[in-house]
Amino acid sequence: MEFDLSMLLSVESILAILIGALFGTLIGALPGLGATVAIVLLLPFTFAMDPLAAILLLLSAYQSAEYGGSISSIILGIPGTPAAAATVVDGYTMAKQSSPGKALAYSLLSSAVGGIIGGLGLLLLAIPMTTFALQISSTDMVLIALLGLTALTALAAQSKVKTWISVLLGLMMGTVGLDMFTAQARFTGPWLELLDGFPIIVVMVGVFAFSEVLSSIMEGQMGVASQNKNMSTRLRLKEMRGIAKPTLLGSLIGTGVGVVPGMGAGPASWFAYSAAKRISSKPQLFGKGSPEGIAGPEAANNATVGGALVPLMTLGVPGSPTTAIILGAFVIHGIVPGPKLFSTQPDLVAGIFVGFLATTVAMYIVGRFLTPLFARSLKLPQKYLLPLVILFSLVGVYAAREVIFDVAVAAIIGIAFFILRRLGYSLPAFVLAFVLTPMIEENFRRTLIVGDGMASMTQSPITMVLLVLVLLAALWPLISRLIPASKKKEAVLADN
Repeated sequence: MEFDLSMLLSVESILAILIGALFGTLIGALPGLGATVAIVLLLPFTFAMDPLAAILLLLSAYQSAEYGGSISSIILGIPGTPAAAATVVDGYTMAKQSSPGKALAYSLLSSAVGGIIGGLGLLLLAIPMTTFALQISSTDMVLIALLGLTALTALAAQSKVKTWISVLLGLMMGTVGLDMFTAQARFTGPWLELLDGFPIIVVMVGVFAFSEVLSSIMEGQMGVASQNKNMSTRLRLKEMRGIAKPTLLGSLIGTGVGVVPGMGAGPASWFAYSAAKRISSKPQLFGKGSPEGIAGPEAANNATVGGALVPLMTLGVPGSPTTAIILGAFVIHGIVPGPKLFSTQPDLVAGIFVGFLATTVAMYIVGRFLTPLFARSLKLPQKYLLPLVILFSLVGVYAAREVIFDVAVAAIIGIAFFILRRLGYSLPAFVLAFVLTPMIEENFRRTLIVGDGMASMTQSPITMVLLVLVLLAALWPLISRLIPASKKKEAVLADN
């Protein structure tokens, strides 16, 4: 596939990539907005642009918004995007305890690596990975989601019972709204605003932002104390090596999950967080400011961008809601994504592939300039920072649907989870279950209706492998107890 590099080096293309990176980072950092909003706001400006520059503008904003979501996660404890919710667990903790600058630097570096690996996946594995993704059935989708939930609960540091209760609460809350098959209202009461279910941004802001504000008021602190001097955003080589494994693993998970339409960066980041904890030599530090807990999910959510483009470019099927909007940009310029695009417009395809890697480089450069500014913003005293958190939260919640009802719901959720977190329940387990509920319900019911009931679980080798993994993850707490017990017994016998 030949490519004229001058197309990518044109002034219009370079400006499009840089502007997209800057705009995406800023929009992603604002709670409640994120990549989809950034793409929607930029879409009208692409009408008069060259097709390649227009698409690179949107891809650059998409890539940078995924990183930008980690900024408010780390600075304020509020996920800028749903995919950045996993980053709150260790990123915000590290920022409060030791080094906000380092937390942001870990996020930026792992996001850049994830973006590069996702781009290489798009460049090298587009057709093979799409072929594999097409073999994944509805049953497999259910098992993948259950694997994420069981792995997270198996590795939970707190009470396993409370973690499973948190999962059940997330699953229950995710079923509120219209039944996707029968269109019957479920658990909506007299409120028509709940027919579409609880908007994810309302839940995220309530769970993380409002509950954090209440906790800060109770404890008399908010964010990082102003006397904290460790604002350096530089990472030593040793620190980079320390996050190499979770960054690589998160990138691979994100790329693979992104290829599967409907999964998205949210589940990918939680899968990567669980996997990073599993392979870590210090899993006890997760939830307490572990750099690996930042690197894994951040690499994953940026890698999903490249992965989500694979089905879009090769099949014309968007891999995420954001790529569905990017599909609109293709249509505006008279381009039809799919297998024929590779033969009819090879220059455009090659330009998008190479330009996507350039958008990751632009994200890193913009992030390097902006990250120190964000790190120093943490020096704001509580009397200024607390109102800003509340303001951003309210704006983010209201901007999602422009419904004041959502603000009240977010406040109620915040109060509820302020109580639950003080009682030791798991916020990550709840959020992951809530995010995965639509996918679990839709695919499970499709399996029962279209397939041969539960018998379809034994008809595919992929399904059987996933089923074994789910069972192992579910039984892991019991297995982990038996292994030390057996070793201890062997040691006693050896002494005798």
